[in-house]
Amino acid sequence: MKKGINRDNLDLTVDPRHDFYSHACGGWQKSHPIEGEYSQFGTFNVLAEEARDNVRNLIESLSKDPDAGVKGTVAQKISDLYAMGMDMERRNKEGNSPLRPILERIESFGQDKLAETVAWLSFGLDSTFFGYGVGPDPGDSDRNMLHVMEAGLGLGDRDYYLEKNETNDRILSAYRDYIVKVMELAGYDREAAERISATVVEIETEYARHKKTREERRDPLAGYNVRTISQLTEDYPNFPWVEIFRLSGLGKPERVNVSSPGYMEFINRHYPGLTDRQIKDLMAFGAVSSSTGVLGDAFYDADFEMFSRVMSGIEEKKPLWKRAMAIPNSMFGEAVGQLYVKKYFPSENKEYMVRLVENLRTALGKHISSLAWMSDTTKAKALEKLAALKVKIGYPDKWKDYSGISIDPSKSYLENVLAASEWFTRDNYSKMDKPVDKDEWYMTPQTVNAYYSPLTNEICFPAGILQPPFFDIEADDAQNYGAIGVVIGHEMTHGFDDSGRRYDMHGNLVNWWTDEDEEKFKALTERLVRQFDNVEVAPGVHANGKFTLGENIADQGGLRVALTAYQDSLGNASAPDIDGYTGLQRFYLAYAGVWASNIRPEEILVRNQNDPHSLAVNRVNVTLKNIDEFIEAFEIREGDAMFRTGQERVIIW
Repeated sequence: MKKGINRDNLDLTVDPRHDFYSHACGGWQKSHPIEGEYSQFGTFNVLAEEARDNVRNLIESLSKDPDAGVKGTVAQKISDLYAMGMDMERRNKEGNSPLRPILERIESFGQDKLAETVAWLSFGLDSTFFGYGVGPDPGDSDRNMLHVMEAGLGLGDRDYYLEKNETNDRILSAYRDYIVKVMELAGYDREAAERISATVVEIETEYARHKKTREERRDPLAGYNVRTISQLTEDYPNFPWVEIFRLSGLGKPERVNVSSPGYMEFINRHYPGLTDRQIKDLMAFGAVSSSTGVLGDAFYDADFEMFSRVMSGIEEKKPLWKRAMAIPNSMFGEAVGQLYVKKYFPSENKEYMVRLVENLRTALGKHISSLAWMSDTTKAKALEKLAALKVKIGYPDKWKDYSGISIDPSKSYLENVLAASEWFTRDNYSKMDKPVDKDEWYMTPQTVNAYYSPLTNEICFPAGILQPPFFDIEADDAQNYGAIGVVIGHEMTHGFDDSGRRYDMHGNLVNWWTDEDEEKFKALTERLVRQFDNVEVAPGVHANGKFTLGENIADQGGLRVALTAYQDSLGNASAPDIDGYTGLQRFYLAYAGVWASNIRPEEILVRNQNDPHSLAVNRVNVTLKNIDEFIEAFEIREGDAMFRTGQERVIIW
């Protein structure tokens, strides 16, 4: 008999009709306390730790490979880069010396060097005023184009600078201290470091006032604003665009997408008011802060204190091997991935997943066809998009070529990482105005995650996530459909969420909805927004239903579609009871188990502000209250905390 639910993960003292998340995950939570290096620890982290251990073994074994001694081989590059990351004695001895050439070049900045400095910084150091890169054209997704974007913020989200409360004030104060600390470590005296801190916070606060809100960033239509190079120069004349792009190796683009015109209007006005000293301070901090992870202990300690301990409540630093391994695992991700899938991803896992995905595709088609609120005209377009959906499972059919990257142990760790960053940036720039490679992967095979890409209308499930508890070849189908099946359905539904629905079957930004259907969809989503807005995640702090809408739609859609696929897989047979649980009950317990986790109070506030996914408990309890089959499976009745009346339930897909 197939495996049933692991009762050790449950808390049988909690009534599932009162708090299903705690009932389904309470045992797991008690047996998996948060370790010091984590702000949140859940089933994703357990699986990621296992994948990380496997990758470590693969990377460390490469040092014994004869090719590791041959310059230019992938084995040499990966093993030498990992060894450099592990050599903290050398990194501490070098101190800030790897930064000096960078800072000296920044200190020589003048207005006559604006274009060359912006282009140089774009190769992995900083996006001081704006960012730019190549990606699919939302209006013609078969071709790549250049995109100009907002600059980032040191604290990530604009609200840290603009919303005054005790938490944000504490974080912003610590950020000021962090800037002083790392700039002193970089070689600036105390007075200069304090000046840089004041300048950076002042300018980033201005940036924050003019950047899009997190909700506005979810609107793809607002992010598509094509300009010719002449229009770009005319609209934002204070930057030498033609020269910046030429020095970046981009030639002279004919068309550019400006993702945030309001921000670009601001930065065009704001730039002339900055002194050379302010600009140098901003650039210097950006370069230093982006390099802390590949310098000595003192730099890492400052970064850890600010972004891990203060912001997220993390108590312990990650061990050196994890930090060192992360660089080659990312930089040579597909080369490591080749080794990973050969050793850890059996062919039967991929075969099962292929069948599962097609069952989910069929089930979603049934749901679309039976929607009462959608017209036949829009349904036909939705079904076309679903049929055209591309599926990537396990690993790519062709692997990335890293022969252009050179790793030289005689150079510093920072030099090697920046050289590789430049290679990746130039590789990206080389794609401008060329056809989009639809076979390219945006995650490595060893990644514990999945994604939907609206511009290529594809879903991807790397080998890393196709492991227990998400997927277990020995578990019964109810559990696999409730776990990885819901993840598949979730990613499919992203093609029809509030953002993904704006793209057609080809990945083009085209409105294929009738006006009436669009209004009905918005009315349903507004009700879902209110459900999550009503949830208090911390005293006086509520969830953001609009910001998390896409993920909430996908969670609900994934649950409903996966259940249909599971029931279809049974044919005329009945699901067996296993260990006292029906098939339906095992399905929902498996879903909740995917989100089992513990989280620190500080991290709740960070994720509520920055993460488009709802907190784990709400992905379970708030979402499941909408689903009739769940209510029936656990005999939930009016008066139970997990009950929501039929009129209040929201079903979209």
